[in-house]
Amino acid sequence: MTPTSSAIIGAVIPVYNHGGPVVGVARALRAHGLPVLLVDDGSAADCAAVLARLAEEDADIHVVSLAVNQGKGGAVMAGLRAARERGWSHALQIDADGQHDTRDVPRFVAAAQAEPDHFICGCPVYDASVPKGRLYGRYATHVWVWINTLSLAVRDSMCGFRVYPLARVLPVIDGARIGRRMDFDVEVAVRLVWAGVPVRNLPTAVRYPEDGISHFRVLHDNLLISAMHTRLFFGMLWRAPLLLWRKVAA
Repeated sequence: MTPTSSAIIGAVIPVYNHGGPVVGVARALRAHGLPVLLVDDGSAADCAAVLARLAEEDADIHVVSLAVNQGKGGAVMAGLRAARERGWSHALQIDADGQHDTRDVPRFVAAAQAEPDHFICGCPVYDASVPKGRLYGRYATHVWVWINTLSLAVRDSMCGFRVYPLARVLPVIDGARIGRRMDFDVEVAVRLVWAGVPVRNLPTAVRYPEDGISHFRVLHDNLLISAMHTRLFFGMLWRAPLLLWRKVAA
């Protein structure tokens, strides 16, 4: 594809009981001119009411409600499919908890417009608020992603601030059984590389609010992620000739 300014980009925000911080995130995205899809992943009534009020206040904020909690991945996939139904060409994914710097939204949008066939992936730049255990633990996943893609194409596969070209990501999520919880961001990044989707990494500031709400379950989600890495490793083995040929041909 050639560079174009005709991309139709909107934001998808998976929400699970983030009724406080999601208000600022949604309003910041609207200030940048993006329509917003809030995916209510089975939140409690008070959070659901906040999302409904946001949609009532702004005609370009919409809510997709999931009756049962699907996990972050399940919510994002529901949002991506809803984005396609709205006629969007790209979906900017961003977390609801306020970790990501929405001032970088124009940079992500510009990158998607300039390279509309690319997967635009945020690469976190942390401040002192990052928990050291979370920071160091990410490196194990980074190494596995580099092994499973036989490349350094994705610098940080765990960042929840990214832009997907829907024409490329939807066949990937519809054609494979992808993790529906905290393993989603990593797995879909690997599978996009397998599918030959080029990657653009963009540095972006990430902070951990003192009163932040995290739904990461240390034992359960780490087990899910470990199982995912193992599954992807075996998937990489039979794809290795193609992945290596691409490197030589590039």
